[in-house]
Amino acid sequence: MAVVEVKINGLALDAQAKSHVVILKEKDGERVLPIWIGPAEAQAIARELAGQRFQRPLTHDLLANIVEGLKAKVTRVVIAELKDNTFFAQLLVDRDGEAVVIDARPSDSIAVALRCGADIFVNEKLLNDPGEQEEPTPEEKAQELRKFLENLDPEDFGKYNP
Repeated sequence: MAVVEVKINGLALDAQAKSHVVILKEKDGERVLPIWIGPAEAQAIARELAGQRFQRPLTHDLLANIVEGLKAKVTRVVIAELKDNTFFAQLLVDRDGEAVVIDARPSDSIAVALRCGADIFVNEKLLNDPGEQEEPTPEEKAQELRKFLENLDPEDFGKYNP
């Protein structure tokens, strides 16, 4: 997977969706990637960008402190893929030369990266066209159909009238 380093270009409020958006911009380019996030995560990112400090650690501060306390380091965050309109990210943590990849939400990953001084990267495919994803394999299509059929209720078909 080819990745591109990005920076936080801003936080916004999508009035239509009534949701917060973090805007990531290619560090050495013009492409952007908006990611809709929750209000708590938007606040955590905004507070860190503003340099606000609190007497006691907040959740993302706590996580950064735990990583540091374990003598490890968050080396980077990668916004890796988009599935069913949901972004997936990974925190890459190094401890004594051993790399550990941790699945995480992009918003939490960004908040932690800011606190740990880690770089943020995005899968280049997402910057090119986040809606253009690879075609599912036949196995993935079959699995989706199975899930759909398992969740069907007989009432979904209505009454049979000959």
